[in-house]
Amino acid sequence: MKKAILSFAGVVAAVLIALPMLQSCGIYSFTGTSIQPDVKTVTINYFEYLAPKVNPSLSNDITQALQEKFIKLTKLELVDIDGDLEIVGSVTGYDVKATAITANESAAMNRLTVNVKINFINRKYPEEDFENKSFSAYADFDATQSLDAVEASLCEEIIEKLCEDMFNATVANW
Repeated sequence: MKKAILSFAGVVAAVLIALPMLQSCGIYSFTGTSIQPDVKTVTINYFEYLAPKVNPSLSNDITQALQEKFIKLTKLELVDIDGDLEIVGSVTGYDVKATAITANESAAMNRLTVNVKINFINRKYPEEDFENKSFSAYADFDATQSLDAVEASLCEEIIEKLCEDMFNATVANW
């Protein structure tokens, strides 16, 4: 019994000693990001809307959601211009298509798909830069519903997926 308590105490002590070392290296964080310690700021520019079909709030919603994700999951300060990291993006597609056809050749399900492209600039570590990286996300809805009736909730779901993918591609190195 005494040995078990001592070994448990040893494990706890080792973990408590190791945690500050992992945190202090600055490269690893428990949110899954791998941001160098000298990177302090991020600029996320307004996403330009280039899709043929119009959704007037989508650019703003994506921009705000991505900014909020960076604020929530990193220690980076959001700045208007010249951040150590910068994301420039555009909405390149916004489309609804039938995905499931019934026996009488009518749509049973529809799919709303949103496509974006981003350029990522890392002013401290330019080898991590990339241009025109495409991201796509979709959500399906019953064809008996109009797009107007479900568009807000579908866009919310799609934006969440897109922001997760963009975040991972830029600072999680996934």
